[in-house]
Amino acid sequence: MESYTVTILPENRKVRVVEGTNLMLAAFKAELNIDSSCGGQGTCGKCAVKVISGSVEDDVDGSLPQELKDEGYVLACLVKVTGNMIIEIPQFSRLTKHKVLLTGKHTKYSKENDYFTWNKMDPLTKKAFIKLKAPELYDGLNDLDRLKSVLMKEKNYKNLKISLECLGKLPNVVRNGTWEVTATITQTGKTAEIIDVEPGRSKIPAYGIAVDIGTTTVVALLIELEHGKVIDKEGTYNKQSAYGSDIISRIVYTDENENGLSLLQNAVIGTINELVDKLAIRNNLKSIDISTMVCAGNTVMTHFLMKVPATYLRLEPYIPAATKFPTVKAKEINININPAANVVTLPSVASYVGGDISAGVLATMFTHSDKLTLFIDIGTNGELVLGNSNWLVTCSCSAGPAFEGSGITCGMRAMDGAIKWIEIDRDSFEVKFEVIGNVNPMGICGSGLIYSLSEMMRAGVIDRAGKIFDNKTTNRVRIGSEGTEFVLVFADESGTGYDIVLTDGDIKNLLRAKASIFAGIRTMLQQMNLDVNDVSRVYIAGGFGNYMNIVDSISIGLLPDLPVEKFEYVGNSCIQGAMIGLLHKEALKEVQKIADKMTYIELSIGNTFMEEFISALFIPHTDIELFPSIARKEKELVYGSTNSSGR
Repeated sequence: MESYTVTILPENRKVRVVEGTNLMLAAFKAELNIDSSCGGQGTCGKCAVKVISGSVEDDVDGSLPQELKDEGYVLACLVKVTGNMIIEIPQFSRLTKHKVLLTGKHTKYSKENDYFTWNKMDPLTKKAFIKLKAPELYDGLNDLDRLKSVLMKEKNYKNLKISLECLGKLPNVVRNGTWEVTATITQTGKTAEIIDVEPGRSKIPAYGIAVDIGTTTVVALLIELEHGKVIDKEGTYNKQSAYGSDIISRIVYTDENENGLSLLQNAVIGTINELVDKLAIRNNLKSIDISTMVCAGNTVMTHFLMKVPATYLRLEPYIPAATKFPTVKAKEINININPAANVVTLPSVASYVGGDISAGVLATMFTHSDKLTLFIDIGTNGELVLGNSNWLVTCSCSAGPAFEGSGITCGMRAMDGAIKWIEIDRDSFEVKFEVIGNVNPMGICGSGLIYSLSEMMRAGVIDRAGKIFDNKTTNRVRIGSEGTEFVLVFADESGTGYDIVLTDGDIKNLLRAKASIFAGIRTMLQQMNLDVNDVSRVYIAGGFGNYMNIVDSISIGLLPDLPVEKFEYVGNSCIQGAMIGLLHKEALKEVQKIADKMTYIELSIGNTFMEEFISALFIPHTDIELFPSIARKEKELVYGSTNSSGR
């Protein structure tokens, strides 16, 4: 098969690909990542690139806006290479560094959690310095048994084994160290394994990596294990995003492409290795110095990490291959740390409630309290947990993609150029905004979308059903190619040269997303015969959740109308849970108990969720009395505020 050169501007990067490769994969091979929400189906219109030279089939245009077509843009996912080409990737089509939430809120564990304490850490990997008795003619004990006997006697290890690579080093190491040696020992089950030996007393402590594998972003913490100190942290977007912004799109990609599963695994492992390499280089470490890894991610991400087909997670009755995956060696899945290091994945609960949620519950440890707690993690998907020390129920709501920018005309992920906050003047309809990176805006991310809905409602731009009013007094309301739209930013202020708008269709997508979350909360409460006022506290987790404004989220009907003091941001509870698992062997047992304890509620069974969902497709809700603080404000607007006598 013929191969051709694709030159990518403005980097002027050249890549050689075989005939028939689409431009998105060509860019990916050149280590330039293009946004794609739909997984290469041509329906999202996010992967626009300009063809400078080279032939393109006339009928390959997908859902690209006409103004972009007229300027020579095509969809990278649909255009196949049939000869040498020169293309340009505009800034608005690129996946750049995300605003990544690297840590949880707490530097130490929750106050109510007395189960795990910093002064009683028992990390998965330790380094042990020992002195061996040199052999003599009358003492024929072999090197390995000599090492194991001292470790078992002085360090209380049992059932010790050694990796083959380490055994090959052992004879020279013990003699070079004049029978003084530092052994690196890892243990996640009953058997401990010696994975490295160094002559003499090592100057390098044991290091581990905690990893949060999100659908959108991946975060890694470098941790010095003996003292539980976070040495460094790094995060970036998940390179799997090139194959779809959500898990369903990625599963479809693996099913429809012969090597799709390998590509998805390589993408996430490439992302993890990129983070590991950055952390190692910055801290003057070698990859072999990192001796264990704990990963937490949703069920689909864990399947892809382990190269296990996720086909049946998207097909009724939605059954995963496994919810608990075996511990593997780093070399088995090409993770760039000590080849013999254990890679542990935290257990999932069901198809759409994964190890990231188990990790989050572990981090907050509300399972050790009798207070009724609601745990909400809104990312590319929305997962909810309700319960206390006696019981736990959980469910998954298909809500997140809209808040990650998917399905929104000018939506984008939280990266430089994304509008994160807006305010609309009630009289002039002028828009004030703040942008991530303090650059010209190129789109709007999740937090900005929540502010937009709330502000558009307050300013009278939309009605409670989300429909944009036909307002003749402002040029911000107009009829566009997708129907009625409201202009947030005009082209001369944007970083793309195009208007940034919210359309009627965008607002409908956002209403569906927020309705899904609220309906999930209501359904869980009804299943347990509880009222929302029975909830003592609400934990908001995840990267998107951390930037949500509670008041505005209540005003649009995304969150229940509870006192603000009941809500608490817990940040990236997933990475916090992975870190706890790295530092405490017992935590791995605890997180399995948590996963086993959760009862999964399948929302597609019965009519309750759908009825609640339909009722929640208004701002804030069809039943305004479910939002007493909003109802009270509306009555004050109609009848006037209460007078000084308190009436």
